[in-house]
Amino acid sequence: MATLGVNIDHVATIRQARRTVEPDPVWAAVAAELGGADAITVHLREDRRHIQDRDLELLRQTVQVKLNLESAIVPEMVAIACRVKPDQVTLVPERREEVTTEGGLDVVGHRQAVAEAVRRLHEAGIGVSLFIDPDPRQIDAAADLAAAAVELHTGCYANAVTEAAREARLVELARAGGMARKAGLALAAGHGLTYRNVQPVARLDGMGELNIGHSIVARAVFTGMSEAVREMKRLIA
Repeated sequence: MATLGVNIDHVATIRQARRTVEPDPVWAAVAAELGGADAITVHLREDRRHIQDRDLELLRQTVQVKLNLESAIVPEMVAIACRVKPDQVTLVPERREEVTTEGGLDVVGHRQAVAEAVRRLHEAGIGVSLFIDPDPRQIDAAADLAAAAVELHTGCYANAVTEAAREARLVELARAGGMARKAGLALAAGHGLTYRNVQPVARLDGMGELNIGHSIVARAVFTGMSEAVREMKRLIA
């Protein structure tokens, strides 16, 4: 069964809308753990639009499950990761003008920068995952750079309008997942997954972890964080 990483970024988004102190994403992480989260995921962006440095520091001190930090490949952000030492860093693309991450990291096109980030993180004793599109070229590059894992971008699957389009994207994810596992990479997936569309992805062979944020935070507005996590865990199981 795939494990569940709960991304709490959007709890911080609500807080930052008023530049106040609540809701506190650190509290959200505790509630998510109580609901059964297997990992807590946060993205410390360069523009600090949601998660702040203070949040990351406190989460490192308080999270009892795996702490997964999403980070751009720029040296300044990698340096923060090396200092804080989360259990895992997932390297992701980042553009200031995007609302949310719009696709996977182009490992092929930014090979030197990605390789340097992976090297620095490995030297700090941190496991590295690469958030990539389900593209064989990107999987090959991730394996060549000695990443421990890949997280497949599921946005195209999640945004597919017709059943035929969703099935085609699911086949694409399955093929990429098989290729990743054959290359010795741990397999994760995330982006746009909801209570309605998560089960086919959870059932893919070798799926080790699903990272889900917005849908769980949205459900938590009505049910509370712990119950929202429990509901997602039941679907994955």
